Amino acid sequence: MALCEAASGGCALLWPRVLLFGDSITQFSFQQGGWGASLADRLVRKCDVLNRGFSGYNTRWAKIILPRLIRKGNSLDSPVAVTIFFGANDSALKDENPKQHIPLAEYVANLESMVGYLQEAGVPRSRVVLITPPPLCEAAWEQECLLQGCKLNRLNSVVGEYAGACLQVAQDCGVDVLDLWTLMQKDSQLDRGSQKPCGTQGPGLFYQQVEFLLMHRVHLLGLCRREELEGWLRTSHPICRMDCTCHQREMSFCSPTFGP
Repeated sequence: MALCEAASGGCALLWPRVLLFGDSITQFSFQQGGWGASLADRLVRKCDVLNRGFSGYNTRWAKIILPRLIRKGNSLDSPVAVTIFFGANDSALKDENPKQHIPLAEYVANLESMVGYLQEAGVPRSRVVLITPPPLCEAAWEQECLLQGCKLNRLNSVVGEYAGACLQVAQDCGVDVLDLWTLMQKDSQLDRGSQKPCGTQGPGLFYQQVEFLLMHRVHLLGLCRREELEGWLRTSHPICRMDCTCHQREMSFCSPTFGP
């Protein structure tokens, strides 16, 4: 009804935006059954879910392009939530893949810079979610490398260092973080064919937890009713409670911004 009234009054119908910013795992998330496509379906008529995934990108390149995606001083550019999902390419071994490799200290600085820029552009830290790089199945990845005529150019132990750095950045910056590196190994959700979560499918645990973080933000902004969020929690996340005061809320992410 409200939409009809706005349209009849000649007002532009602008939906709030959720921005998914990352590398190939984000770019390909809009494929059939992907986590991005599932989010877009879940938030239809509430938010426009924008895919800004760039295959092959690391945080050095991401930091350069972010100001072109969200401009300062333009309220229409300000999303209700932003996911920053980089690290898989940054953690490539320097000797084997110098083009994509980013030193750990620079990776940290780049993440901090992007969180800082978003705040300057009018996106408060409560709307930002960092996602750590996923773990790597080295045997499967080595086969992929051999098919490309190169040596194994990533190690799961090194990816873990970047995941740990991402967690520390989130703590230092006061933003939410999804520890995908730990989550996938704990629940054996590693796709044996590539470095991506097999839970990127709609019902996967990774998707469920990303959805939980974003749905909470949508609720806080009044874009969905509390009863709708509570009903969704009961059916999708029976282990969560709306009155839970634990910062981790019995889930696999750390959240300094969640409140009652």
